[in-house]
Amino acid sequence: MLKQNRILILYIIIFFLALILSGIHPKDQLVWFLEVSPAVMALAILAVSFKKFRFSNLVYFLILVHSIVLMIGGHWTYAEVPFFNWLRDIGIFSRNNYDKVGHFMQGFVPVLVAREVIIRKDIVNGGRWTNFFSIAVVLAASACYEFIEWWISLLSGSRGDAFLGTQGYTWDTQSDMFFCLIGAVAAIMTLARIHDRMIRDSQHS
Repeated sequence: MLKQNRILILYIIIFFLALILSGIHPKDQLVWFLEVSPAVMALAILAVSFKKFRFSNLVYFLILVHSIVLMIGGHWTYAEVPFFNWLRDIGIFSRNNYDKVGHFMQGFVPVLVAREVIIRKDIVNGGRWTNFFSIAVVLAASACYEFIEWWISLLSGSRGDAFLGTQGYTWDTQSDMFFCLIGAVAAIMTLARIHDRMIRDSQHS
């Protein structure tokens, strides 16, 4: 338990270091705030619920990775992350596709969060139904996030365009949700067994 607590403390330190670095001279202060807010809110929720519901270390690690992805996008805006600009400029992509990384992670990480809650709260019976409902929860959350992006863009005018990040792509919203689905399915296919084992270990520790 002591070792696990030390790991979590390390994750928190990395989180705040990344948050501070991302907030130093961001490309757009409003976009930075909007993009990092979900990570900060997630940290607050995890802290408040920690004593009642402690996730496996795998989930905590992936939440940290997802948070850093958000912070990188917040610092440069998703349409201007340098490495993906370079990939666009040499013709590999027709646009800066860093936002697709963000939406892939929007499925890859939250699906395991949902899955762990469903398993430990014994909400449904059977692994297939657990995975199905975990993916459904994530897709519903992804659709709601697209609503939020739309509303913020409407309220903030042209300043919200960088947050919306469509880059002139007509099917951006649909492709965002599709990449979320790909991420969720990929997480289930690659990490389900490891996740099951870590859940069992965390319950017996």
